[in-house]
Amino acid sequence: MKHQHTYELTTFWTGNNGDGTKNVRTYDRSHTVSIKGKPELLLTTDNAAVGDPSKLNPEDLLVAAISSCHMLSYLYLCAMDGIVVTAYTDKATGIMIENANGGGSFKDVQLNPQVQVEEESMVAKAIELHHKAHEICYIANSVNFEVGCEPIVLF
Repeated sequence: MKHQHTYELTTFWTGNNGDGTKNVRTYDRSHTVSIKGKPELLLTTDNAAVGDPSKLNPEDLLVAAISSCHMLSYLYLCAMDGIVVTAYTDKATGIMIENANGGGSFKDVQLNPQVQVEEESMVAKAIELHHKAHEICYIANSVNFEVGCEPIVLF
């Protein structure tokens, strides 16, 4: 039996400066994503010519979702396997390629988690569990591009 999860949110465009989309260069790309009971997300486009670099964009969120899902899957597996993680940092990167028609797609996302474990004897298993975390990560399993992972585990 499959368990279905449903996610609901509202995306509201806040960038109408009075003329709507009358001019492609002048309307604001700002928008808000609201999810009941959670903090609002203030977003914009990644396009530097018309976006607000101080706000998140959908591309940021996609890379963040993959990194976050991997981390949560990994911490769960470590806890279940007796590996005590004391610190976790991931400096993830995503590469998106634009095409000539104005669209594009992600080429890949690279996760670079640096993990600290409680004891030296846990290092090998801690590295191994990154591979299993990748196999069970919902987000990584939902994208059609490569998600790589190069973990470093310290004690």
